[in-house]
Parts: sequence; C-alpha cells; structure tokens
Amino acid sequence: MAWEVTRTVRVRLDVPDNRKSDLHATNSKFQYCANHTADWAWRYPEEDCVTSKSEAEAAIYDDLREETDYLHANLVQKAIKRATDDIDNCVDRLTEGENTSRPQYDTFSIVYDKRAASYYRDKVSLATVNGRVECEYELPYDVEGTPHGEYLLNDDYSFSTSTVHYDSEADEFYLHAAMKREIDASSPEKAEHSKVLGVDCNVDDHIAVTSTGQFVGNADYFNHTRHEFENRRASLQQTGTRSAHLTVQRIGDRFGRWSEDYLHRCSNELVEEARRHVCTHIAFEDLEQIRDRISDGKKFQQWAFRELQRQVAYKAEEDGIIVDTVEPQYTSQQCSMCGCTLEENRDGQHFECLDCSYTVNADYNAAKNVARKLALKLQRGQKSPAGGAFCQYALKSGTMTVNATDVASDTPVSAERESTDKPTA
Repeated sequence: MAWEVTRTVRVRLDVPDNRKSDLHATNSKFQYCANHTADWAWRYPEEDCVTSKSEAEAAIYDDLREETDYLHANLVQKAIKRATDDIDNCVDRLTEGENTSRPQYDTFSIVYDKRAASYYRDKVSLATVNGRVECEYELPYDVEGTPHGEYLLNDDYSFSTSTVHYDSEADEFYLHAAMKREIDASSPEKAEHSKVLGVDCNVDDHIAVTSTGQFVGNADYFNHTRHEFENRRASLQQTGTRSAHLTVQRIGDRFGRWSEDYLHRCSNELVEEARRHVCTHIAFEDLEQIRDRISDGKKFQQWAFRELQRQVAYKAEEDGIIVDTVEPQYTSQQCSMCGCTLEENRDGQHFECLDCSYTVNADYNAAKNVARKLALKLQRGQKSPAGGAFCQYALKSGTMTVNATDVASDTPVSAERESTDKPTA
C-alpha cells in the first residue's frame, strides 16, 4: 500500500531588491481575489454559502482576471480555492453550532502551484504582476539533520503547491515549500495483523501516557509556562507605554512557538514508542468536542491535545502507522484488568478497582482502555464478532490479545483481560 507523506520546509528567499515591489503588488492582487470571492460566496444567514470552487470560478473568474489586470490565471484560481475552502470550514463550524464570520484576507500569503512557479533544489521562479522573479534559497551552512537537508534537498521528495510569506519586521520573504513523497508501507489488511498503542492525553500531571506505561511531557510545566507568558504580556499591555507596546510586538507569539516545539518533542516520543513496540496503530480519544463538555477553566479551554494529535499523525504517517480515535466514554472509570466500570474507581491520579482491587496510575489505566477500544473497533471493521478475529495492543509487560469471540462489545466484562505474551513467575 502506498502512503503519501507531506512535509513543509520554511526556507528564506534571496529576492532581488528591485523585484520586491513586484511580489508585494502580486500579493495585493491575490488577496483582492480571495476577499472578493469571500464576499461573493458568503450568503449566511439569508442563503446557503457557496463552497464549490468550480461554481465560484464560473461566476467570477473572468471578472477577477480583468479587475487585477490579468493576474496569472493560476494565482486567481488559487485565491478562489483558498476562499471557498475557508468558507467550507466556516459552514462546518456553523453546522456544529459555533459562531464564525466571513473570512478576510489582509496578510502576505500567496499560493503557488507548479504552473505559477518553477521549483528547483537551489531556487524558485515565481510568477508576478511583472513577469517572473528568480529567487535563490538561503540555506544553512550545514544542512545535515535540518528540514532543508531531509526534505528540500532530498530527491526522494518532490515539490508540491507551496506558499510565499513575508516577514515585515525583518523585511524577508520565505517559501513554505510543501515536499511530497510516496512510500510503501505494509498497512495491516486484517485485524489480526494489528497492534495498537493507546494514548491518554491530560491537562494535569503528564501531557500523555501510553498503554506501554510511557509518561510523556509535563502538563503542569506546560500550563505554568503559558501562565507566566500571559501574565507578562498582560502587564506590558497595562503599562501602555510605547516601549511596552514595542516589547509586546517583539515577543509576539513566543509561547506559541515554544509550545509547538515542546509538543514536537512529546509527539516524537509517542511515535518512537509506537515504533519500538512495532505498533500498526496509535489510538487517541476523540476529543474534538471536549471543550463543550468540560470546565470553562482556561487550562482546559487551551488544552493542546489537537496539536499533539496532528503532529503525531503526520510523523507516524511516514512509518505507515495509522492514527485513529475512539469514543472517550468511561476510559478513566473502567478497570483495564476486569472491566468493572465505576466512577468511584478513580480518585485523581490513583485508580483502584472496587471489584478486583487492581491498583495502578489512573492515566495508564485509561491508556490501556483506549488501546482496547480501538482493537475492538478494528475487529468489527473486519468481520462479525463470531468470526474469531483478534487484535493485540501493547502493554508495559508485553501485549494483550483481544479476542472478539470472547469480547464482542465494549460493555464491561468480568473475565480477566490483562494477560500478556510474556511468561509470569
């Protein structure tokens, strides 16, 4: 089975001084096309919004070309696509009952496909309002171990539709190069060829805990760092001086950059744990709507589980490891040893089953339940429970084989479940 892997590399462009204005003018017209499309396609609440790129192109493409003095055709098409895609996302949010508004575009961001740009390993040629501009890449002296060396200069990866951005403070242009590669990965064809790593994400204590007993990251440290950064920014904003305002601008979204790097390290640990145990799947709880169901406390509303899952998904993809989600109900209350499900089983980070007296870290227990849920889900996707399909999930002490003949649903069972493939004393 072939997998398509995409990596984005940020590389600085050496733009000739006399051509910088051409890129700025091109961006202005690109953003004009996107805003005009958004104005035309946004019909809420009177009518249904238009989310079809082909419908939008049929209606306004010719006008946009004329109004922008015939901006490159593919740039107009990409601007229309950006707006209709964003409106489609807005419609999804409205359907879920969330508040949103018409997209607006005022930053420097131009989308280039291979018809509007010619990509090379050392430079790129970009279409502008004044012909093409050729920009060389400014690469590190030693690219070994960097994204530039691993993807940009790697012949196994090919260029795909990318974007050009502008840093106004540094007066520098950047290409966010999308690099694609097809790899052969042996995806399991049947449930019995699968092994699942379960992951429980947390707001307190550890960022994540796996079904193999790996404790990843420090959620308390993460929350503390965010709190300290927000306090500093709020203090500067209250000061109100020009110097304080400039400091706020200079530090920008420093926590955002720090947190992304921190979560990268956590996601690397999770993927490495899956590799070490030769897992075919990584299971997370489906927490998409969790903010609607949990406390409105700031640390809950700013929980970084979505970014962590996104990073794990794209990193695991390169190894052919599938990332999937399961329903989160009762994973923290159910005993992973005997199946007894009681709210009283869990007390903070301590889990003690009132039925079988199994005692363990509560998040580790939940991670095993997450893994087992996906194992059952995989079986049901293969054949009926009576078919005898089985699936394993990884534990600290080995693997657990879940047999759908014995366990046909996720309802609690009384039989001992946590047996492993390793001999016991």
